[in-house]
Amino acid sequence: MIPARKHRWFNAWFAAHARSRIHGAFGAVLARGVEAARALSAEAPLLLVANHSSWWDPLVILHASVHLLGADAYAMMNAENLRRLPFFALVGAFGVDLDAPADGTAAVRYAARLLDRPGRAVWIFAQGRERPSDERPLGFRAGAAQIARVARRARVLPVGLRYEFAGEERPRLYLSFGDPMGGDSMGGEPREARDTEAARAAQERAVTAELDRIHRAIAEAAGAAGLPLDVGGFRWVHRAEPSAIGRAAERLLAHWTRPRAPLTPRLPGGGRGDRS
Repeated sequence: MIPARKHRWFNAWFAAHARSRIHGAFGAVLARGVEAARALSAEAPLLLVANHSSWWDPLVILHASVHLLGADAYAMMNAENLRRLPFFALVGAFGVDLDAPADGTAAVRYAARLLDRPGRAVWIFAQGRERPSDERPLGFRAGAAQIARVARRARVLPVGLRYEFAGEERPRLYLSFGDPMGGDSMGGEPREARDTEAARAAQERAVTAELDRIHRAIAEAAGAAGLPLDVGGFRWVHRAEPSAIGRAAERLLAHWTRPRAPLTPRLPGGGRGDRS
């Protein structure tokens, strides 16, 4: 396992860089449940369990942690990727070899130790790899459930992430923070295995529900007139202004390429041809 090497000044700079990149790439960022999640973070450590669908996800959770939740956040990352991109360790990423059971056990204990106080957060992409956000089932691994079993003080929040092209030049980013999860159990197996499998299944259902919530909001926004401030409970965190140059160029091209009425030929003597 590769531990995090979080550096406060680098984390602040890179979070600002992430926000700039996100605001430049996306026409809008819409989020739900931010206020409740921020309030809960002030009361207890948070284990944030999310789907993993895009290269953008690490930048999005860094931006969300610093600028939306105000949390001291960490995240589990594939060890191979962390070796390739070691600067992520400076913003709280710790690496785990997903195919090495001993490494996984060490990472679970490490994450649980991080979740020792309010204001701390650990993000887990429970699928372990990038998968389409509309794929069902999501195929969660048990790591986040194992962390939740060990880190008794932490509150578990499901989070849905989705990137969507709408009727605009740039795509939209949706984040949906769900309600804190309670316990769950299943019969027929030893208690520890029951609790872990039950928690894994419950976490997958909860994140699926947040992705379904985003899907409904997208459908509602598509049928709404204009750009309402609240669509399906999602608020605009960021909305880019359309490019003035782009709009002017579009109008100019439309004017130049508009079909013109054909000219009627003039007849000798100054009259015009038969218009019948």
